[in-house]
Amino acid sequence: MTISKKLKIFSIQILLSVIPLSLLFSTDLSAELVIKVTKGNDKPTEIAISPIASGNINLSEDLGLIIESDLQRSGMFKTIPRQNMLAYPSTPDDVYFRDWRLLGAEYLVVGSIEQLEEKQIRFVFNLLNVNLQSDLIQHIVEGNSDQLREIAHRASDLIYEEITGIRGAFSTRLAYVTAIQNNNSLIYELKVSDADGAQEKLMLRSTEPIMSPAWSPSGKEIAYVSFESGRPAIYRQDLISAKRQQLTNFKGLNGAPAWSPDGNKLAMVLSKDGNPEIYVLDFMERKLTRLTRHFSIDTEPTWHPNGDRILFTSDRGGTPQIYELELDSRKIRRITYAGNYNARPSLAPDGRTLVMVHRANDVFHIATLDLKTNRMLELTETRLDESPTVAPNGAMLIYATKQGDRDILAAVSIDAGVKYFLPLESGDVREPAWSPYLR
Repeated sequence: MTISKKLKIFSIQILLSVIPLSLLFSTDLSAELVIKVTKGNDKPTEIAISPIASGNINLSEDLGLIIESDLQRSGMFKTIPRQNMLAYPSTPDDVYFRDWRLLGAEYLVVGSIEQLEEKQIRFVFNLLNVNLQSDLIQHIVEGNSDQLREIAHRASDLIYEEITGIRGAFSTRLAYVTAIQNNNSLIYELKVSDADGAQEKLMLRSTEPIMSPAWSPSGKEIAYVSFESGRPAIYRQDLISAKRQQLTNFKGLNGAPAWSPDGNKLAMVLSKDGNPEIYVLDFMERKLTRLTRHFSIDTEPTWHPNGDRILFTSDRGGTPQIYELELDSRKIRRITYAGNYNARPSLAPDGRTLVMVHRANDVFHIATLDLKTNRMLELTETRLDESPTVAPNGAMLIYATKQGDRDILAAVSIDAGVKYFLPLESGDVREPAWSPYLR
């Protein structure tokens, strides 16, 4: 047995200030998201996660199983079932690589948890290359004992990045709107959960519709549209303090909020001056600026990652298409031409991949457009797909769709090689928004 001694050692401290929501909001367990993987990579990487040793520490979560679930959900990995394992090593010195090669494992994760001061725990794990019989990397993740899922997700991020070269997004979060039938009316709820649908938290409950949640770049606030005042209005809400502020209450349409990359501005759609137009609210200057002036409908703004341009949907050309507005020059150019309907633009972090709702043969699909090559790729095959939102690593996107008579969320990789569903246990779920990386 040969183990490389040249280890990269990283220590990551998960701060309580990042994820304190469990202290402030109740969890509604009656309607959690349930993930069902329907399509994975044709040649997944086989990996084994040995049960994490915890000694006499009583843990409420199984870190190894959470990591397994994360990696399987990415579609890039196939995990070795525990019942097939010949041993449960917790350190590299306990590993007999021959046993793991017999199981077909290409990589192996071993680790242990130790108790620090008070509620603090330390998770030390190693990622091993089975075929090379080498220790690739060691990581140390520390946090509070009630942050076990966050610790596991962070470990999944590190494993995923080490093997694929792509930053993991398992530690991010989702915002979405649920609608549950209550007697003869619908109850709308704005919720936030982990990227895997766990630890669901209630942000807002209303008998009136809630729409268009949008994350701030810091991941500490959400903007959204609520009809609670009798007409649509845009709000911003702090996820830590739960304090919120009404930003608009103009007559007509107030919708589609979108944060600028620096978090200092909010693009939106207002019809206070007639037609729906794109506006930007500057938080620092407390100034509202109108950006478009056209008799057609301009809506659904989204920022370019550089913050110098805004993409939006407009029917100024006769059918809904996506346009780009340069903020300095105010020049507008059309981006999409294929098909008679392209809407709900969402840019991947690279600024090159445009995700949209695309209609072909009277069916609405989620599609991507490479802005450099103009190559379009349809990612989904179901009907009535809408509201795409891209993961901060650009590898996956989540969208709203129909399954039978229910609204559900679904996910697909940018290359369409991986797919999974996120239905609620009961009720409908829509309007997904994927968070940025949490600081």
